Amino acid sequence: MSLFDRARQLTSEIYAVPNKRPHLQPRTFFHASLFDWAHKWHAHALAVASAARWEALPDIPTVGEFVPGYEGSSWLGVGAPKNTPSEIIDKLNKQINAGLADPKLKTQLAGLGETVLALSSAEFGTLIADDTEKWAKVIRAANIKPD
Repeated sequence: MSLFDRARQLTSEIYAVPNKRPHLQPRTFFHASLFDWAHKWHAHALAVASAARWEALPDIPTVGEFVPGYEGSSWLGVGAPKNTPSEIIDKLNKQINAGLADPKLKTQLAGLGETVLALSSAEFGTLIADDTEKWAKVIRAANIKPD
């Protein structure tokens, strides 16, 4: 929540009430993997944290539509050891992106609220660097220290 708090100049707390039905505060966000849980407890999505609306929830706005510049999505990627030859990286990138282009896989991932980003290795490096910088600012602003 620190990125949201920082963007809106707010302070928030996350808490649980033992032996009680889960209660979602209006500013609580959950991952698509919790769709079944949310339905069971009659929770309603107010917004998604990604930069773009989810295909699985097209009527749900992004937080960025209310808080300009907000984007708090997560991602998964494939990495290789530092000195891996570029021709191997390029071949792996081409094959992985070809797999990610499969319509069946894209549909399955969209059903989980995931968006496929078929990036080049340079674009993925930029994504990592940009996210590292963004979250480093949040960590410093929230004075987060490792245990």
